[in-house]
Amino acid sequence: MQQPLTHDRSMALADKPGLLAPDTTGMNFYRADPALTDLLRLHLPEPLFRHIEPHLDRLGELAGGHLDECARLADRHTPVLHQRDRFGRDSQYIEYHPAYRELEKAAFGEFGIHAMSIRKGIMGWPDKYPVVAKHAFTFLFNQAEFGLGCPINVTDGCAKLLNNFGSEALKARYLDGLTQTDMSKLTQGGQFMTEKEGGSDVGTLTTSAVQEGDHWRLHGEKWFCSNADAEVVMLLARPEGAGPGTRGVGLFLMPRRLEDGSQNHYRIVRLKDKLGTRSMASGEIKLEGAIAYAVGKLDRGFVQMAEMVNSSRLSNGVKSTALMRRACHDAMTVARNRVVFGQRIIDLPLARRQLMKIMLPTEQALSMSFLTADALDRAEAGSQDAAALLRILTPTLKFRATRDARKVCGDALEMRGGIGYIEEFATARLLRDAHLGSIWEGTGNIVAIDALKRAVGRHGADAALAADLHARLDDSSNVPQAWRNRLRDLADRAIGFAREVASKSDNEGDARRATSLLYHVASAVALTWEGGRIHEMRGDARRLLLSRMVIDHRVAAPDPFRLTENATQRAITEHLLSERAVDMAEVGELLVAA
Repeated sequence: MQQPLTHDRSMALADKPGLLAPDTTGMNFYRADPALTDLLRLHLPEPLFRHIEPHLDRLGELAGGHLDECARLADRHTPVLHQRDRFGRDSQYIEYHPAYRELEKAAFGEFGIHAMSIRKGIMGWPDKYPVVAKHAFTFLFNQAEFGLGCPINVTDGCAKLLNNFGSEALKARYLDGLTQTDMSKLTQGGQFMTEKEGGSDVGTLTTSAVQEGDHWRLHGEKWFCSNADAEVVMLLARPEGAGPGTRGVGLFLMPRRLEDGSQNHYRIVRLKDKLGTRSMASGEIKLEGAIAYAVGKLDRGFVQMAEMVNSSRLSNGVKSTALMRRACHDAMTVARNRVVFGQRIIDLPLARRQLMKIMLPTEQALSMSFLTADALDRAEAGSQDAAALLRILTPTLKFRATRDARKVCGDALEMRGGIGYIEEFATARLLRDAHLGSIWEGTGNIVAIDALKRAVGRHGADAALAADLHARLDDSSNVPQAWRNRLRDLADRAIGFAREVASKSDNEGDARRATSLLYHVASAVALTWEGGRIHEMRGDARRLLLSRMVIDHRVAAPDPFRLTENATQRAITEHLLSERAVDMAEVGELLVAA
């Protein structure tokens, strides 16, 4: 028997705070996150921010309540593949729990997250939304539900590929459905890339395409296909007679149903039994002469698909940041309400240190997510400098934020203790979902090599990063000069090390470390720039303290025989855990203290 969607699982016991710590049930995730508001005001025009804030507030409330409960149920009641209809006809369909459909209605219908950057008029805004605004909604929604984040993203990606490279005839037939917010007209997208022969090694794919009039017939297998029953699929295949490697693959659009309403000639062989993102259907697909249409130039298929992959990597980083923020909310809720040995957990020295290990990577990822999204907005507006910056920021964000999410979600689970391991609480699901990020759209090794060997070694994107970081430090004139000088030196050293690693194939073993250093130093600069700006807006320089913590704990080599918690670090921790606004004078002294 299915549980009702209104099932109340709140464990808050306000009259007995030491008995059980509450969870985040009922929390408004937008109102609980002033840093998100601050960063949006920095990166968005004021009229746009004022327009979206009521919608963000509503999504924040839903994510902490109804959508969170739907996500719990959808994770527990996973999709079921049916091979025949009730009359015994071969007609495949996937059955979803009603809770999953509720999540779809919110993401695709009410908020239109999948179409915000493509279609005008969503939520009453007359134009398309910049990527920064879209990913504010991505960030909040995925704090409740991570699995559906993939269908949202690939539907967005399919629409972008079609809009950028598709013929007018294909656009007329499929683009409107991919960007619809009317659920009765929506056609969700899919991206079927991975094959048994190779995941990241796309050039080894064996799916073949044979032309037949104005369309193509596809044969082969796709091994890992998320949103398996998507109505419109983008995939790569090798046209008959094409050469080897990635240069020989073309990009194709494959509809789920043909013009007469019948199913296209491919089968969902089975659904995957996954560690996380269990609410969303991923499957194995066998192509048996499936009808598809070429998108763009046949010899540019991989290059075109790479645009979708890069967009997905940014989205992946944002979604991993969302998991960290949700985990951080949960850990802080436990620490402020659970009483042990006569004290709240948050007042215990070792617990405070562990809370900082949860908070710091979360705030880094938030800054880097919106820094990268802003670079994409400027690149799409025509800035070549921003395009080069995006080339290095995207894999750097994807590499580090997704790995940090695994650790942060695990530490947050531990903060709740044994009960955090129980599936009735969100922490176990967060940890399972977090492991997808560092695999999806390229493993850590692949993405680190992309950042170093390609972005730095081949494209010289390190120069754009250096220029951007120096410009942000120059633009932070209200920050103590000594701190800016230190960051400028570290930025130059991190970029110099990245160049050294990229210069020789023998140095590839240091690619992950070099990419992490780029991320940490860039985030420290971003936090400094944000801290200075936010202090001017509302008198709070707390993000500058986070910048100091990044350098001390994630860049500087620790002495294993030296006490870490000195007076300076204790003071910084006190400020950051208190949540009060911190004046620049207080911060300035701590930034330059030994």
